[in-house]
Amino acid sequence: MQTDAAKFLAALDADWAGLIAQVGPCGHEPKPAREPYEALVRAVAYQQLHVKAGDAILARLLALHLQQAFPSPAQLLDADVDSLRRCGFSARKIETIRGIAAATVDGIVPDLATALALPDEELVARLCVLKGIGRWTVEMFLIYSLDRPDILPVDDFGVREGYRLLKSLDTAPAPKALAAIGAEWSPHRTAAAWYLWRVPRPSKVRQMAG
Repeated sequence: MQTDAAKFLAALDADWAGLIAQVGPCGHEPKPAREPYEALVRAVAYQQLHVKAGDAILARLLALHLQQAFPSPAQLLDADVDSLRRCGFSARKIETIRGIAAATVDGIVPDLATALALPDEELVARLCVLKGIGRWTVEMFLIYSLDRPDILPVDDFGVREGYRLLKSLDTAPAPKALAAIGAEWSPHRTAAAWYLWRVPRPSKVRQMAG
């Protein structure tokens, strides 16, 4: 599948062909499928944080319930605010993860079997009603937990900046404009995003980011 995606994208134009020749085969590796509830809580832990910080928050959360792999929605709802704060969750994130837990209990957040059967846009519409959960978070869930092959997260700065650099543009396209451009990359838009994240950045940008 990923080999087909790379060939498809390389055939689009010389810029894509050059990028794929430079980066190499698509190495997108979806994470093992998790229940949507767990995947969303994990995603919230990492929102606007470096990976190491998110890892630490999750480790402290898991330490509260060592007898199982991940706390259940009921346990998350029963946890006191202070214990969640000590894990590293902000007040806003505590509200968000509790909302995810409550929506799971109420059946709004589907189980994995149901999620696998639902179309992309239906999942986006269903999950974006949750406070603190935006389209980008759901799209990361679709890409990494459900292994959907045709997701283009146009709100992602790295994707838009990658396209700007790929095409030597002065400014990155707006999300709506990139969505229109990216229609040509279907049905391999997930792989396209993977490559755009890996467009070589100028050295100054790399130094600032590092």
